[in-house]
Amino acid sequence: MAGENNNLAVRSYQKQFKELLQAVYQKQAYFSEFFGGGLEALDGVTHNKTAFSIKTSDIPVVIGTEYNKDPNVGFGTGTSKSTRFGERQEIIYTDTDVPYTWEWVFHEGIDRHTVNNDFNATIADRSELQAQAKVQMFDNKGGLFISEIADKALEIASITNDSVLKLFNDLSNAYVNMEAVGTKIAWVKPELYNAIVDHPITTSAKRSGANVDANNILMFKGFQIKEVPETKFQTGELAYTSIAGVGKQFTGINTTRTIESEDFDGVAFQGAGKAGEFILPANKKAVLKVTLLGE
Repeated sequence: MAGENNNLAVRSYQKQFKELLQAVYQKQAYFSEFFGGGLEALDGVTHNKTAFSIKTSDIPVVIGTEYNKDPNVGFGTGTSKSTRFGERQEIIYTDTDVPYTWEWVFHEGIDRHTVNNDFNATIADRSELQAQAKVQMFDNKGGLFISEIADKALEIASITNDSVLKLFNDLSNAYVNMEAVGTKIAWVKPELYNAIVDHPITTSAKRSGANVDANNILMFKGFQIKEVPETKFQTGELAYTSIAGVGKQFTGINTTRTIESEDFDGVAFQGAGKAGEFILPANKKAVLKVTLLGE
């Protein structure tokens, strides 16, 4: 952020703001693991609708039953007309355009007569604070996205030792039966988090990773447990579970700049961008949510 800009009508901070967003996202976004641990950010974007394109293939892997050793397959009368590997499956990838789905903006003013701070230091401070605010916005949007695309919801009537144990047994069974590969993560409300930490099965005798003194637990029934504020969930929801890295969150920065103002002796600090989330349809089955019955 350093650099004199008092003599410039407009100064761009897109690259710096992009780096700030990505750094803050890694530290403060509760659902970052769902989106692969990071925010995909582009600066100076000009495309209004499409964020990026991905190549996907919905053709399943075909596994043959056995190698064919027939003397007339691949040899003899079958030369140039057959193969001992079985039928050949052609692999074709399709291009999928991923659109932006929401926008963000900020507009602040820094007057040299009233700011009471170093001008460039103020730009740096406000950039950091705006990055934090936008990451919170990304996180809220990310939680809503997970809720909306979850393949199914598991209900519990109340948070008790028995219901919590049954819930995570059911969740474990679900991921085993879907043959999901990867790290299983559960993002849970504080009430459910405390019930897990205090659960009778999280004892040192069973080599549990729970620490009641620190109110901390890393794993429970095969899931990494992450405590998340209530405000990150939708009404009546207690938890989201997923395989890590099944989605993508992204933003395109149209502009981040300071521009000399005609209305006061200083600059307007402005920013605008577009953002969105994406998950392959096939990955949605690995996303589940937990709701409280009757809410």
